[in-house]
Amino acid sequence: MFTGIISSIGMITYIDHGEIFKAKIISIYDYQNIPEGGSIAHDGICLTVFNKNQEKKGTSYEVEVSNETISKTNIRDKNVGWVVGKKINLEKSLRLGDELGGHIVTGHIDGVVKLVGMEKVDKSNKLTFEAPDEIVNFIAPKGSIALNGTSLTVNEIDGSLFTVNIIPHTMKVTTWEYCKPNDIFNAEVDLMARYIARLFEPRDRNENT
Repeated sequence: MFTGIISSIGMITYIDHGEIFKAKIISIYDYQNIPEGGSIAHDGICLTVFNKNQEKKGTSYEVEVSNETISKTNIRDKNVGWVVGKKINLEKSLRLGDELGGHIVTGHIDGVVKLVGMEKVDKSNKLTFEAPDEIVNFIAPKGSIALNGTSLTVNEIDGSLFTVNIIPHTMKVTTWEYCKPNDIFNAEVDLMARYIARLFEPRDRNENT
């Protein structure tokens, strides 16, 4: 589990497009604080760490990505996909006693949304996104959403469009400073929205007979 509070920016240093997609990441995380087999969210995608190595400044490690995960994320997008040199938001998984500063995030991406508008509002940045049908019904005004792993509050929603505000601090400590219109972002809807929607799904009358 995660909180959507980004704790580091990593960089991709190697990619293998073989039978299973693999990538090597370098981060400033302390070697002793990254367990082999532990979980780190990469632009919101929960992936397992292996083959970790201590570097002069931080730690490098490898991850593998399933085809199912690739199909739900922006990893192979032609404009913002994973390539050597790309910077990505990182967050280590929660430990008992850690502060829940954002909202509960699982690291399981529901789909992608497109950035369609950017506007300066005071010192913040108001961003407008377009969401596909399978995601938009889970988004509500003043509700939470994780975009590229960042916990954000939805301001408004109008049809398939919704807006969020990015404050200057978030811009500085994440990859949001590089965003531009038409970029695609990994989206994870609020966990409570998923369960509420499930409660109201029609059930087969004969499923328990």
